[in-house]
Amino acid sequence: MPLNIHKIYGQIFKIWRARRFEWFFRILNPSSSDVLLDVGGYPSIWTAQPRRMKQIEVVNVHKGPWNDAQFPSHNIRALVGDGCSLKMPDKSYDIGFSNSVIEHVGTWERQQQFAKEIRRVGRAIWVQTPAYECPIEPHYMAPFIHYLPRSWQKRLVRWCTPWGWLERPNSKEINEMVESIRLLRKSEMQSLFPDCEIVTERLFWLIPKSYIAIRKKT
Repeated sequence: MPLNIHKIYGQIFKIWRARRFEWFFRILNPSSSDVLLDVGGYPSIWTAQPRRMKQIEVVNVHKGPWNDAQFPSHNIRALVGDGCSLKMPDKSYDIGFSNSVIEHVGTWERQQQFAKEIRRVGRAIWVQTPAYECPIEPHYMAPFIHYLPRSWQKRLVRWCTPWGWLERPNSKEINEMVESIRLLRKSEMQSLFPDCEIVTERLFWLIPKSYIAIRKKT
């Protein structure tokens, strides 16, 4: 059976994801009356967590395989929508949440719109994204490739990264992947989320691995 890149991601990042959720629950301390909006995520990430909120709504551009009745105790609802243009009213959610999504929306302009929208609809905010400053590009699982021009990346990712070896993407898939990913610097996160604290996750206590924009409840 061929290796699946998503299963590898899951194993590699499982420890960090568990720690990040521990931070989330400790820092934002969601209550049983809170309603959370997960922008760009999938319902399955919440079924692995104990239910601590009244309701979770997950909005994604893709309609994933999800049946609300499978996990009735979690009260999770899957919606289809664009995180850069949310249809929800201002401050309609107690918590706006997003994990490793804002780097996938493409351009700096769309990242600005994404940040504006989640800050608009959520009273509290938790937005995580991989750090540009980390030498390992997490999507390709390869060092330094994200520091190169996109034209070079398109030539190299197929043959010089684990993602290319395992997924064997065609030229269209490579182009879409490279054009959709834009990792963020800490200064850019501070610009996108001026009313949030930017927390740095570190690799080996030294290298920035990812950034989390946090705005607590007021």
